[in-house]
Amino acid sequence: MSGLSGTSGPLRPPTITDALRARRLLADHLPPTPMWSYPALNATTGATVLLKHENVQPTGAFKVRGGLTLLAGMNAAERARGVVGYSTGNHAQSLAYAAARFGAPCAIVMPEHPNPAKAHAVRALGAELIEAGADLGEAAVHAERVAAERGMRLVSAADEPDLIAGVATAYLEVFDREPALDAVIVPVGGGSGAAAACLAAAALAPDCRIVAVQSAASPAAHDSWRSGGALLNRPSRTRVEGLATGSGFALTQRLMRDHLADFLLVDDDAIGEAQWTLMRDAHTLAEGAGAAALAALLVHRKRFAGQRVAVMCTGGNASEREIRAFSAAATATAA
Repeated sequence: MSGLSGTSGPLRPPTITDALRARRLLADHLPPTPMWSYPALNATTGATVLLKHENVQPTGAFKVRGGLTLLAGMNAAERARGVVGYSTGNHAQSLAYAAARFGAPCAIVMPEHPNPAKAHAVRALGAELIEAGADLGEAAVHAERVAAERGMRLVSAADEPDLIAGVATAYLEVFDREPALDAVIVPVGGGSGAAAACLAAAALAPDCRIVAVQSAASPAAHDSWRSGGALLNRPSRTRVEGLATGSGFALTQRLMRDHLADFLLVDDDAIGEAQWTLMRDAHTLAEGAGAAALAALLVHRKRFAGQRVAVMCTGGNASEREIRAFSAAATATAA
């Protein structure tokens, strides 16, 4: 890779060339993920839905594409120093998985009392897990301190060009499969997925609308995009771990500002309903963030009626609480 994620000066946004290089690199590590249409889901939504299954990645989420791309672009000395990340889960697993693949030390800072399944997965991959802070912002501050003290490479949750280039490979696969889509709906926490979608669509499918969605209980990225350029801080109160960010990120906002067609908000209950709908209609286990794109489609049916829409199921790392909620919904439906 091109070493996009420099630590001095403004970050250079990744290009479609960087995404194509990342696809070539990842071919040795990850097969393309499936994208399927389900008649029951089409009937429920009133659209032709192509569900992109990033939930079947080895870490259970799309972010593994970025972690592998980032570590592959580091030289031997950089890898020997190791990486530090801060995350509620999927970014953490991505870095831990990639670090294990490339033999690099890895420390992950999570907010206190993390999702037990995600914490277990990070440790199982050989990374050091540090619990610090009440939210992702406080965890980030602690991660900066750890990186400075140990001389390790701090990896942002979103402002990393190599991460975005890696994630963009998912959208190369989407447009290879379905070049004539009307829209792609992408969940947003920090915004690496939506930024990557914008990058790929601008080059390969300029008539396709990229629509972002975020929890109304953590609207920092949404409000930053709506502001036209400011990076805003907002309270993060969502139950959806993968969407729980309290500030906008400069690089992802820049890419979204240039190419994003719309940015929607949905409430956490709508996301929970979308999780159950994915279980019922598409036989798919999705964590909250992985169901947020479908939630936007369900809440805004009229906007997408009759269209061909790719819905990104970005992750399947549902917590025990979420899985028990699915069971309760199934019991209620059966009754």
